[in-house]
Formats: sequence, C-alpha cells, structure tokens
Amino acid sequence: MTTDTKPDLKVVTPETVDPFDNLAALRVSQDFYEATPVKKLLSTVPVHKPGAQDFIRVHSGLDYRETLALLELKDEHETFVVDLNTIPDLRGEVFVATVFTAITRVGVVFLWPVRVPVDGRSSDWHTSAAAAAAHAMVRWVRVKSNMNLRAYEIFEAESVIPDPIWPEFSFSELCRIAFKDRLVNRADHPVIKRLRGG
Repeated sequence: MTTDTKPDLKVVTPETVDPFDNLAALRVSQDFYEATPVKKLLSTVPVHKPGAQDFIRVHSGLDYRETLALLELKDEHETFVVDLNTIPDLRGEVFVATVFTAITRVGVVFLWPVRVPVDGRSSDWHTSAAAAAAHAMVRWVRVKSNMNLRAYEIFEAESVIPDPIWPEFSFSELCRIAFKDRLVNRADHPVIKRLRGG
C-alpha cells in the first residue's frame, strides 16, 4: 500500500527572498548618471584675474561685459561693485574696469576686471590685459604677469582645445551671483563705514 505524499512546497514571498542572493538585480546601470535628469546650479562666480597657470577663454558677446566702478578690499580679498550715481564721494576709492565674462578650461566661470585707463593715462599693464582679453575671445590663452616687463604676457595653447561650453546665464545673472553681497549702493553700507573709520 502506497501513501501519496506531497513534497513540502516552500511559499516564496517578498519577505522570504534574500536580495543578496541575486546582486545582479541590484546592479546600477552604467548610464545611471546620464539618464538622471539634473541641472547644474551656478551658485558662485569669482571676481579675479586669470590664474597664471589657467588656460582661459573670454565671452565675445558685447552683452557679456560692462564697464563698472569697483572697490577692492585687499586685506579681505573682496571686490565690490559701487553705484557712483548714488554714492559719488567714493570716486577716489574705486577703480574703473571693463568686467569680462571668462571661463577656465575645466569650466569654472569667473568675472575678469580689466582696468580702464583714467584721464587718458594708460600703462602697459592696462593695454596688455585688454589685449589678452581680446585674444582670449578667439583662442585659449594663459595670461601671466611679468614684473620685469611691467606687463602681462600672453601664451596661446599649442594643442587644439574645443570651444568652451558657456552656462545658460545672462551677464546680469552672473553679476547678481558674483556680487550678491557686495553691491555698495547706499550711504550706510558697512564698507563705507569701514572706509570712514566708523
């Protein structure tokens, strides 16, 4: 006499499956970052001269530069933009510069102030910096100060470097980011108090 015996059936539920038995199911595909919709946010735009070892380009658009009055606090390495229409008595503290939009080879966008000659008095520093900015509109260059020459030297890249990919920001937006806390447009601004010993 035979007895019908049925094998024990193991009920498989999500709670009983060990996910580590099949790690391939957890594998992240190689195109994960490409497939993930992200937008790079630009939260910092430095204001400075190009680094001596950086290859840079300058935006050629006329709407990506402006002549502004700037105030530099050397001790704190900060540059402020000054509204001389509101505070004309700061004329003796500022310098006038054409502020260009520039970018490094690794994609760091910055604003480059190139001093404008005052009262028609130019120096080799002024003219060589302006020439470097103009050259950087069409070629990747390095700009290096030469104290013996008392001017900037321009070094053009010998290899072919692709044109830069500029961020989709207007010049006004870039300035708003760069000078977000550094706009001097009122008489009680802390920078003015500091300059007056207040």
